[in-house]
Amino acid sequence: MKRGLALALTLLLSTAAMVGCGDQAQPANTSKGGTSAASESTLEKAKQQGYITVGFANEKPYAYATPDGKLTGEAVEVARAILTKMGIKEMNGVLTEFGALIPGLKAKRFDIITAGMFITPERSKEVLFANPEYSIGEAIAVMKGNPKGIHSYKDIAANKDVKVAVMVGAIEEEYLTKSGVPKEQIVTVPDQPSAIAALQAGRVQVVTMTGPSLQAMLDSAKDSKLERVKDFEQPSIDGKSVKGYGAAAFRKGDEEFVKAYNAELEKLKASGELLKIIQQFGFTEAELPGKMTAEELSK
Repeated sequence: MKRGLALALTLLLSTAAMVGCGDQAQPANTSKGGTSAASESTLEKAKQQGYITVGFANEKPYAYATPDGKLTGEAVEVARAILTKMGIKEMNGVLTEFGALIPGLKAKRFDIITAGMFITPERSKEVLFANPEYSIGEAIAVMKGNPKGIHSYKDIAANKDVKVAVMVGAIEEEYLTKSGVPKEQIVTVPDQPSAIAALQAGRVQVVTMTGPSLQAMLDSAKDSKLERVKDFEQPSIDGKSVKGYGAAAFRKGDEEFVKAYNAELEKLKASGELLKIIQQFGFTEAELPGKMTAEELSK
């Protein structure tokens, strides 16, 4: 009963607010153009009201709230650039646990997930993904000039004189082991700065972590004697690439919205604006999605 009473009160207040917003009251179930709200698409509604609600999980660098309450992050700023070009000027964020994002989208708590969510076949059964806006995989750093000629985990395995630093508990240790790197060549360190310090001290010849994390460490170190290996070959573990692709997610049925969103995303890629946006959050040209599509990743 309390739930029904609260709902009735909410509807009453909403109707009153609509009456007070204009000279003439619009019917509660009708848009200004005379279209029934029930048949109005998510895209049409967002364009009409000038804003849209997005779900995020407060995870840097993808989506998070700043101390002053601004919603930002790689996924948020990409979405903001695209939506603005579509005539949707504002984004209202709904903070949600990552595991509750898809259920929240389906329950219409928000209309888009902007959380840098990886596109997977399992998730694609539940939601519609836009095409990827970034890719993320493993990366390595070596001394400048790459004296050992390391371009892959397999190269590390093939050179017994090479040791690689990995943060304790990180997935990279498993990747290295499955790529054939003996445990005696793997040096575990307590944190990412310690990995960089080990490389600088010559205790290891390689450090590995995800691309954005490694780039952030190198930017922080400001050491011209270190370099990231740009042509690093992503490892294939159990027959699958470890590289992931992130994108905005929409409800099933919002194909029109996704198509329009993808069209603007392609323009960002072609103009170079996409790279400029994601670079602010530690991503590099190596993290661009290339020509990969949501359709391919959903299989």
